[in-house]
Amino acid sequence: MIDPCSIETSPLLSVGGALAKIEADIQPVTATEQVVLKSALGRVLAEDIVSPINIPYDRNSAMDGYAISSRDINTNQPFTLSLAGTSWAGKPYRESLTSGQCVRIFTGAVVPNDADSVIIQEQVHSDGEIVVFPANVQAYRNIREAGEDVEQGSLLCRRQKKLTPTDIGLLAAAGIYDVPVRRKLNIAFFSTGDELISIGQRPEPGKIYDSNRYALAGLLTDPCYNAVDMGAIPDDRALLEDTFKQAAEYNDVIITTGGASVGDADYVKDILASCGEVNFWKIAIKPGKPLAFGKIGACYFFGLPGNPVAVVVTFQQIVAKALRQLSGAAVSKPLRLLATCTTTLKKAPGRQEFQRGILTQDENGNFFVASTGQQGSHILSSMSQGNCYIILSAECVGVSSGEKVLVEPFGTFL
Repeated sequence: MIDPCSIETSPLLSVGGALAKIEADIQPVTATEQVVLKSALGRVLAEDIVSPINIPYDRNSAMDGYAISSRDINTNQPFTLSLAGTSWAGKPYRESLTSGQCVRIFTGAVVPNDADSVIIQEQVHSDGEIVVFPANVQAYRNIREAGEDVEQGSLLCRRQKKLTPTDIGLLAAAGIYDVPVRRKLNIAFFSTGDELISIGQRPEPGKIYDSNRYALAGLLTDPCYNAVDMGAIPDDRALLEDTFKQAAEYNDVIITTGGASVGDADYVKDILASCGEVNFWKIAIKPGKPLAFGKIGACYFFGLPGNPVAVVVTFQQIVAKALRQLSGAAVSKPLRLLATCTTTLKKAPGRQEFQRGILTQDENGNFFVASTGQQGSHILSSMSQGNCYIILSAECVGVSSGEKVLVEPFGTFL
């Protein structure tokens, strides 16, 4: 579909088409390194990890109480057993348990071999070495079997998994000291434009602060990335080409902002074509149409637009997915859900739009979303105030209040 608000005379590449081209082109890094578990959070596993032990390692008690054998239970009336000893967490009772005996036991403590039941302490009372149990206590309860969580030799974490805090805990529970992970990606990023000034400089007519590099620095904060900020480069073709070539020598990825459009000082596409290759340029997305993807040698290149909202949108919807694939992580999809739109949304057909919204949930679990207001690609406050994208298809011609829309939350808290 052609965007009626655009000068394009032929259909633009869709977002899905762009992602398919990137997926076909990108080859994940294969080099690995061994890192200690404490340093593995967020890294991508290079191999399957199997458990060297049972988890739990021993049978242990799920409750504080008394370990007994079911053969001693009297189902018709209360009964008494003699107290043989105590099994503490970390200090098990090591003697044999004979008929007529019980063992005081605490949560996590090893259950004696001859016991098959733990009766919780609230059901029992003791008189010195004599313990009184009620009638009809339940046998075979409150015991965690060895290997109940994970059996020795079974899979703990699969290769390509980006390790979470819970994964780290699980691996630690198995006594894993270090793990093989894919090496980190080396990423260079910089802004382009004569109009850019750094924070700390005095503002003056025609100049703007370079916010894009700060946003990218945050977006690239990931344990899988070594990201290097190369600053702001003026609109000088020769200098830009030298910077591209230098960055490509030492990095897996280059990300630029600005200079990817069609102005007289927009050199990104031409330079990429002269010193590398252009896979595509311009896609049917709003904001962010002037997006370039290609390679310089073995280095992947993403030329993002200059407007700040377009930078964030194209990074999150296109670049982040490519970096995940390059890092060797398993394919994943963002959470998207339906919500009732409470404001009217304007849209022209032709491009898939990612408008910024405020998502809420009522006490019944129903989702509602409202626009943050102005949706210009320069309105960075719309990203800061919002907590989700409202995703509108290329064919959509607007949304009335009360209609259902597809939303993608920025995070897991509203």
